[in-house]
Amino acid sequence: MSRVRAVAADTPAAQTLLTEYFAARAAGFPGGRYRTVLPDPAVFVPPAGVFVLLEDDAGEAIGCGGVRRLEPGPAGTRFEVKHLYVRPTARGAGGGGRLLAELEQHARDLGARELVLDTHHSLEAAAGLYARAGFQSIPAYNDNPNATVWLRKVLV
Repeated sequence: MSRVRAVAADTPAAQTLLTEYFAARAAGFPGGRYRTVLPDPAVFVPPAGVFVLLEDDAGEAIGCGGVRRLEPGPAGTRFEVKHLYVRPTARGAGGGGRLLAELEQHARDLGARELVLDTHHSLEAAAGLYARAGFQSIPAYNDNPNATVWLRKVLV
């Protein structure tokens, strides 16, 4: 049984996965114009946010993601899902959904009333994951040049 655990975003395992994530995004980005912006690890330290690793049965990190606090939104305290990634060799086993559910719970524990995220329309598997988790399309809430889709989930 895999596990999800909170870690500092600047730990070696987290940095390895973030490097893989950004490389994969850049390699597959339409037009080849992906802009890599490395996250400040401080935004993933409670109460500002949290960063988590998904580990396999052997304890190897196979996925990651974080939530960070933003300015309040229409429903109140707002957190953003960032850098949700599962290694290609570990996909298809529910790890993405598990990571997303854990991040949602961490955001709730930190007082979130809504979660938002941005993504790119070419990421069809991610779109399905977010739809199954209850995210709905909203107008852009940021100016991320890598994003074409903005989503929101109200937490009740």
